Amino acid sequence: MVIFTKVANWFESTHIDGQLRDVDYMGLFTNPWFIVPFGIAVAYMLYKQKWTAIIVTGAGFGAWYFSGTNYANSLLVNGEIDINKILPVMFGGAVVLGFVIYLLFGRSD
Repeated sequence: MVIFTKVANWFESTHIDGQLRDVDYMGLFTNPWFIVPFGIAVAYMLYKQKWTAIIVTGAGFGAWYFSGTNYANSLLVNGEIDINKILPVMFGGAVVLGFVIYLLFGRSD
């Protein structure tokens, strides 16, 4: 349990959750220092037909986008998790995670 406490303290001290909430999406996707390398990476994945990498990248951006929605911000009510709202998120996350694991380990190309 000591390791979990240290990780939780580190996570809290870095303020990663606040940084993710405060990301300027429009600024990020209009910044050429981000969009040019990202576009090149996506074009390369399309050229090499790396569909698994494209789907995993899309799932990562989808999770990032979802974390900034009002629904994700309303999961905590007075410091407690609202069970009626967290169950669909857990189910959806399990489905996406299962699909990504299937893509990465279950199939052979």
